[in-house]
Amino acid sequence: MKATLELKDAGAGAKGASAKIDKRIEALGGWRSATLAMVRRLIHEADPAIEEEWKWAKATNPGTPVWSHDGIVCTGESYKQAVKLTFARGASIADPKKLFNSSLEGNVRRAIDLREGEKLNEAAFKQLIRAAVVANTVARAAKKK
Repeated sequence: MKATLELKDAGAGAKGASAKIDKRIEALGGWRSATLAMVRRLIHEADPAIEEEWKWAKATNPGTPVWSHDGIVCTGESYKQAVKLTFARGASIADPKKLFNSSLEGNVRRAIDLREGEKLNEAAFKQLIRAAVVANTVARAAKKK
């Protein structure tokens, strides 16, 4: 029996967003659930001050997990064949371990598609999270000038 996504009553604000992400992870099941839970843990380990948000909910889409610090760091979308982590400023972030493997043609975003059975270089991923936070903080400071 398939789990259904029921995310409407999780509340408001950061606690509500975290609860919605919990429910999404639970509802996914299988490798996608484990993958999204793992990257969520790594994101929080990389930046304990990161904020969880839930955005872009509408009738045709229950919404998307978002991790922010001085702006969007990355989103966590789940598809049948992949869990996609899209970095809002990915094109401006150094990726020496070549984790970005999707959305490579754009001028702003970059993404990591994680497929069933693939291993993620956890140390390199955490470095990408930290670099994304720095990029957001620098961009925010530049706007204030």
